[in-house]
Amino acid sequence: MRTFSRWGLAALLTAAAVGLAGNAGRARAQAQVPAQVPEEKKPAAVKSAIKVTLPQDDAELLIEDKPTKATGKSREFITPQLDVGGKYEYKFSAKWRPNNYTVITRNKTLTFKAGDEIVVDLTKDDSNDKAVIRYVPTPDDIVKKMIELAKVGKDDVVFEPGCGDARITVAAVKAGAKKGVGIDLDPERVAESKETVKKAGVEGKVEIRLGDALDIKDFSDATVVFLYMGNEFDMLIRPILWKQLKVGTRIVSHRFVMGDWKPEKTLQIKGDDGDDYEIHLWTITKEVKDKAEKK
Repeated sequence: MRTFSRWGLAALLTAAAVGLAGNAGRARAQAQVPAQVPEEKKPAAVKSAIKVTLPQDDAELLIEDKPTKATGKSREFITPQLDVGGKYEYKFSAKWRPNNYTVITRNKTLTFKAGDEIVVDLTKDDSNDKAVIRYVPTPDDIVKKMIELAKVGKDDVVFEPGCGDARITVAAVKAGAKKGVGIDLDPERVAESKETVKKAGVEGKVEIRLGDALDIKDFSDATVVFLYMGNEFDMLIRPILWKQLKVGTRIVSHRFVMGDWKPEKTLQIKGDDGDDYEIHLWTITKEVKDKAEKK
């Protein structure tokens, strides 16, 4: 398969010059007739039409990592000239904001033959989607209610994807959990989390990691998971939680839910600041694990 890593790459053809050597007398006898070299034929070329469908009108679209200027949910493009019969590979990347605190990135790579019509659907959720969530701290009184709802005890290992300043993880450990793990992809938040851990004097019980919460491989160690990341993120992490968490593991989320997986308990709370809050509880069951295996 012929692949190209740069959008707009065109094939360049070079003609080889052929020289014939001989003695001067012979050259004169031939009356300086130049050698005839057949001209190299260029391969036939064709263009492909591209139609891309996006989740939102204002989504940013990159093709082969290069920005495009078109707008709208449906956008059309034409490739450069491509060699007839050649196979090509293009990467399409969409980035958009479903709300003012979430940025979703979705990638799709397609292989096609020159001249084919290329149809790219970037509207469907993908397990490889990435999400970046703007940090908003949970008030301390709501943190306390989340820990109570999870019934954190001495045998619990608490995980907090997108831990921010790690206030929930630290509070859970101080409430009795034997270990806490906070994960955040923002180095500034990680540094802040480590400072929170240090000030609380729980360095021996809390691990703070720099990384994408959707890449966690050891959720099976958790008995409690705390979330405050947004509905879109919850739907991205849901299949990971279903697959990795053990039966009996509790999940508590501040505000946000998990699609058609309804919480078994929801508390509506009037915060110390006078605002209204919701926290939700789910428990991993055998039925959930069986459902995860079928997906």
